Amino acid sequence: MIRRRREREQTAPDEPTASEPTDAGSTPTRPRDSTEASADEPGYVDLGPLRIRGRVGFQLQVPQDDGGGAGSVVLVTEEAGLELRAFAAPRSGGLWDEVRQELVAEVQRLDGQVEEVDGPYGPELRVQIPVTLPDGQDGFQPSRIVAVEGPRWMLRATFLGSAALEPDEDGLLEQAFREVVVVRGDDPRPVREPLLIELPPDAEPVTLGPDGEPT
Repeated sequence: MIRRRREREQTAPDEPTASEPTDAGSTPTRPRDSTEASADEPGYVDLGPLRIRGRVGFQLQVPQDDGGGAGSVVLVTEEAGLELRAFAAPRSGGLWDEVRQELVAEVQRLDGQVEEVDGPYGPELRVQIPVTLPDGQDGFQPSRIVAVEGPRWMLRATFLGSAALEPDEDGLLEQAFREVVVVRGDDPRPVREPLLIELPPDAEPVTLGPDGEPT
């Protein structure tokens, strides 16, 4: 089932809108391209195509794909999660429109429910997929899928758990999403090619102090 609901009236720009300038220490209004951010901003973890600012309250996980690569990074709290995936996109934009239609079709194939709404980053999907719960009962897995397009890239974010059921623009994972920096690089890439995560050679678990810096 698909439903469309308009949460707010807004005019979509012809080109992707860059982040508004922010004061030092403030949260950007949306994920940024590397040309809009300083490479030495404090508190960021460099994962190749994605730079993510560490914050107290979530763990950063990099799941390995079947082929041994890493196409996503997941930010996990006690009650919610945020999966981030970056892809090469056409210079003209519009990839999210195509991908969104494909996601709707996939949810319908799985007998799930999907609703398209206008969110803070443009069109987004609210999804519920039928699953079998740990107690054997039938249930639904909720998710909220949003995307931001930049210069020849698309960043897709899937909010899970409480972050999907009760979106909060001031929530921890929402702030972390807006602080992401995408490093597309200049190499030619096929449209939709995943920008694979690169772990630092000395990567190891770290603990964040009260200021959000590694201890």
